Formats: sequence, C-alpha cells, structure tokens
Amino acid sequence: MEEPLESHVLILPFPAQGHIKPMLCLAKLLATSGLRVTFLNTHNNHRRVLPHNPCSPPSPLLRFESISDGLPDDHPRSLERIEELVLSIKMAMKAHLREFLLRECVQLPVTCVIADGIMSIGIDVAEELSVPAISFRTYSACCLWTYFCIPTFIHEGKLPFPDDDLDKEFHGLRGAEGLLRRRDLPSLCRSQIDSNLFRYFIDETIAMTQACALILNTFDALEAPMLSHLATIFSDVYSIGPLHALAIQSKGGHSSGRSESVSSLWIEDRSCMAWLDSQASRSVIYVSFGSLVKITVDQCMEFWHGLVNCGRPFLWVLREDAILGEKEDNVKLLLLELKVTSETQCLVDWAPQEEVLAHPAVGGFLTHSGWNSTLESIAAGIPMICWPRIADQQINSWCVSEVWKIGLDMKDTCDRSTIETLVRILTEDKKEEIMKSMARISALGSDSVGPEGSSSKNLERLIENIRKIGRTS
Repeated sequence: MEEPLESHVLILPFPAQGHIKPMLCLAKLLATSGLRVTFLNTHNNHRRVLPHNPCSPPSPLLRFESISDGLPDDHPRSLERIEELVLSIKMAMKAHLREFLLRECVQLPVTCVIADGIMSIGIDVAEELSVPAISFRTYSACCLWTYFCIPTFIHEGKLPFPDDDLDKEFHGLRGAEGLLRRRDLPSLCRSQIDSNLFRYFIDETIAMTQACALILNTFDALEAPMLSHLATIFSDVYSIGPLHALAIQSKGGHSSGRSESVSSLWIEDRSCMAWLDSQASRSVIYVSFGSLVKITVDQCMEFWHGLVNCGRPFLWVLREDAILGEKEDNVKLLLLELKVTSETQCLVDWAPQEEVLAHPAVGGFLTHSGWNSTLESIAAGIPMICWPRIADQQINSWCVSEVWKIGLDMKDTCDRSTIETLVRILTEDKKEEIMKSMARISALGSDSVGPEGSSSKNLERLIENIRKIGRTS
C-alpha cells in the first residue's frame, strides 16, 4: 500500500497587488498550520515583492517561486494594457505553469492547487495533472454572485444597457431587489459585451465552477445572502475573512506593529506614521485609491481643493504613476508641488495601510472601494467615502453606503464641493449614525476571526480538507 502524500499546496495569484496580498496572507496561515505551501508569483512581481519581505519566509514550510507571465521585462503591466496581460496569461503563462508543476511533482508532488478566481489556467493545468483545484476569488461574495448572473442579464436583454441612464433602477439581481441602480453594478457591465476583456472575465467566472471548492475573503455575517446563492453553485464555500485580521488572531491577537501580510509591490513611506502621531484623535482623513487606479490632473486638483476646504488634516497616498495624460516632467513637478508635508497635509507615494487605518488619529477613509481596503476599513472601524473606478469597486461602494450603512458613495462624481460636503457629512452631520453601523459591522468582523468565529472555523475546515486530499492522493 502506497504511503499518503505529504500535503503540498501551490497558490497561484493573479499578478496584481490586490490579489497577491490576500492570497499571500492565506499562504502564511496554511504554512503556520503545518501545510507545505509554494507561493507562485510572476517573475516581474517576485522581483518587486521580495525586497519588501523579510530575508527568510515567515515559516520554513512556505517558499516563494516564480514563472514568466510571457511579457517582456519592460512591459508596464498597467491597467491601460491589461488586455495584453490577460492574453499572455492564457497563452504563454499557462505553458510555463505546466512546466513548473511537472518539475515540482518530481521533487515534492503538489497535492492541491489554490488558483485565483481569474487564473483558470491553474484549474486547467491541475486537471491535466489530476491534482484537485480550489478557486479563491479575491472579490466580495456580492460581486462574484453578480458576475455569475451577467450571462442571465444578457439573455434577458438587461445588458448591454439600452440607454445611457445609469441612475435607472436595475432589477434581477437576487438579494438586491429594488436597491440597485445601473451605475452600482461592477464596471464590467458598462463594457462592450463583445470585447475580449468582457469575455475573459465571464469565461474565468464560469471556469471557477470546475474547482472542487471556493474560498472568499469575507465573513458570514457580512454577506450571508450572497454566500447562500454561491452555495448553490459550489459544494464547498469557505468564507475566511477578513484574512489580515485572521492573521493577527493566529498570532494570539497581537500585531507586530507592521502589516501582517507584507506583500507590497510599492515601497512604504513610514514617515506618515510620525505625522499621524502629531494629529488629534479621529481628526485625519486618509485618502488612497489603491495600487492600480489613475486620475487626471483635473481630478487630482478637485480632490486637493475639496480636502483643503473641508478644514481637516489629511494623509493622501498619491503614487508617482497615478496621474494620467501628462508628460513625466509635468507629473514630477505637480507631485513635488503637492507633496510638501505640513501640520495639516501629508502626501506619500505609498503607506502601510493597515497601520494607518488602525491609528487613533484617523477618522475617515476616502477610498476607491477595493475589497482589501473595504475589509481593512471595517476591521479598523473607520467609516468610508467611496470613489470607485473599476471591477468590483462599484458594487462594493453600494454595499458600503446602502446595505451596511458604514459610509457614503460618490461614484461617478469628482468635484471639490461634493468632496467637501461628504467629508463634513461623514465626520459631523451623520457621524453618530454611521459610526453606530460601523461599530456593529466591525464587531461582527472581529467575532468572525475569534477562536470560535465563523471564519476561524471555516479556515480549520479548509485545512482539514486539504489534508484529506493529501491522504487520498
């Protein structure tokens, strides 16, 4: 009788920071539990992440490897050229993944692949090699359920939208009847349905159903209705978020003072922490639009004036590559002009966001509504003003403002008057009402990652099932 294989999990994220971060957090949790884990980045991102991580992995059972994404080193891999990236993933990177797994199986066989929900190449190659695959979608349950409903919306003639009225109510998304407007749907719903990018994301969503289970970075009490819909598609659904908070709990509830899932493709400027130390309690508005979103010079100035006019100190993460449509020298000049730290203003290229949100000086978060940022804000109990741009961000901001009542939504608007008004509403007019909702939701999130919480129990169940896979391989 053959000996059962040692459990060895391969984790394959989509090559973008918002995907790498939660998947690396999961990798560390699995390795801490005693599972052997290989985290497989692209060469490009491996080079960018490695200098920001400790010299050695957090666990001897976790190692970092990389393969080519098929693009040349000088390719920008930017949002504007994402179609080139996803095409290369489907073609060139899939072949590199197959080669890697075949080599890996000679040394220490992989018993389970956890593939990003928009990296179906991981499911495909795992199936070829008779290795079980689990899909990890780094979006919210609400967004994923919406993606699964899009083919039905097209069949029913609801997509593409028959006119340009984005404020018109949208009916047909179970769990959200009478609440949604067209503009609240994921940005994919505004795309041409015959475009390559639209087809890619719909195909990737459908391909997820070939996996043996689904992992989501969310918690039961936050998205119960949407999780119940997804349970009709997947036989096993593991809601194990907020993952960064679960990582802290795994260390006995004590944070090291640094991000629990160091995975930044950007170098953090920690000078902002000293600046926050000098500010009054709950006085600061933290502003960040994530790692991919870009803004025009006009939008930049509207945000600047709106923030200045509201009269509150603000900390703004403004990446060097975040300004659209300007010559490099002009951008450098603008940033040099803006990035002058004063008593009331601090601008940095990148910040340690989890620590910033946990700082007692921070009282509000002006955000792009990326899912990681939304969960980090909930965990820290910081109310949000949402300015979504792409992908899941539109429906996340809708959940924040209309479902959970923990913030305000300013999607598709960018003027200094609105920004000033919403900051005042968040911090003054509706402060008590919004903070009451946030305290409730934040407490539910904290409970979920506690020793007897739903996310902790779901993680235990996931780990045990991965071990079972190893024993039966």
